[in-house]
Amino acid sequence: MNFNTLKNEKFCKIKFCLVIDRRIQKAMRFWICLFFALPAFKSVFGQAESFSKFGATPGLGDAEIREGWLSLFDGKTLFGWHAGSEADWVVKDGCIEVSSGVPGLLRTSVEFDDFELNLETRFNPETNSGIFLRTSPRPMNPSVDCIEFNLADRKVSPFPTGSLVKRSTAEVDFENDRWLKVRIVVNGPRVQGWVDGTMCCDHLIGPNEASLNRGYIGLQYNAGPVKFRNIRVRPLKVTELKFTESLKGWSNREARQSLFTVRNGEMRILGGPGQLETENSHGNFILSVECKTNKAGLNSGIFFRSIPGEWMNGYESQIHSGFENEDRTKPADCGTGGIFRRQNARLVNSEDEEWFRKTIIACGPQVSVWVNGFQVTDWKDSRKIDDNPRKGRRLEAGTIILQGHDPTTDVTFRNFSLRELSERVR
Repeated sequence: MNFNTLKNEKFCKIKFCLVIDRRIQKAMRFWICLFFALPAFKSVFGQAESFSKFGATPGLGDAEIREGWLSLFDGKTLFGWHAGSEADWVVKDGCIEVSSGVPGLLRTSVEFDDFELNLETRFNPETNSGIFLRTSPRPMNPSVDCIEFNLADRKVSPFPTGSLVKRSTAEVDFENDRWLKVRIVVNGPRVQGWVDGTMCCDHLIGPNEASLNRGYIGLQYNAGPVKFRNIRVRPLKVTELKFTESLKGWSNREARQSLFTVRNGEMRILGGPGQLETENSHGNFILSVECKTNKAGLNSGIFFRSIPGEWMNGYESQIHSGFENEDRTKPADCGTGGIFRRQNARLVNSEDEEWFRKTIIACGPQVSVWVNGFQVTDWKDSRKIDDNPRKGRRLEAGTIILQGHDPTTDVTFRNFSLRELSERVR
């Protein structure tokens, strides 16, 4: 091989490497640009933003949170539940289990009226248990003070799995001692139930039956071991109250140092202190709203059962995503979803500059709050009754207030939904 041939060969190799190198650089520039452009791309084409969530919320993803699903069981504790009898309720391997003790219910701390309930259950052939709907704390008769969706073999009970005890009898049998997926919809006087996708009941409560309208959700220990997991509920008929530029339905007479603006259906509060107050009052209610603090370390809140026209005089559900020592179980200032000066959030399940969904259910003295489907607050006001919520337990209806906390406030609200709970008929 002569010198010119060798030189040409080396030149070709160098040229080839340079071409490959340029292609690699172009490819890298493309992927880098795509990475940084992706958030804008999502915004332009309306793709759903994900919610920040740090709580272990079994069975709930972004889609379910956006649809309003709430976890009733965190997979680790019995937070939000109360036992009505001396039974050995325990959490084990991500399940609620019971096998012995005095028959009775493990019930939610707050009441529900119209809802969809999903859960999984497993029980032995000899077990007789049930899922109680709109129940009293200690029901005595399933045709009078609760609705009981039975869990039992036909050989054990005349109301086999999927029946409504003393109301309707399921015709389908299901194999025991395996996990069953249960779905129940309670909507006005109609109760529908499915097990593993098969409808078991579709019952319209008649004029001679008790519909009750509202009550607790309960898990029963009666006879034999039973397990429950992935328990979640979705309140129905929660109607969005759209924010408008005219602030229809709201009063800003106490705006003070806050500026309230609406753009594309989103309410933004800048500066403070100041308050935006509903014109209507609400007592026992379900409120659901998406929120975002637009800078780190900001403070805001949602007041409820407020004395109309007074300055921030109500119960306050806090908005603050700070926590101490890198531990989200230690809120820096009550924590998002906590009841300010009453009960801290057990977990800061929100993040500054990210959307999160907050749901508040107030029923009598009980207040329960979920952040991104994870229950952070379970508080009962046991103080003496007083018209002023700063001094005592206020059960009277009051206004909802969105807070401009201080001059640094910059918070946005959207998808604000609210409705009154039905009155329980006993």
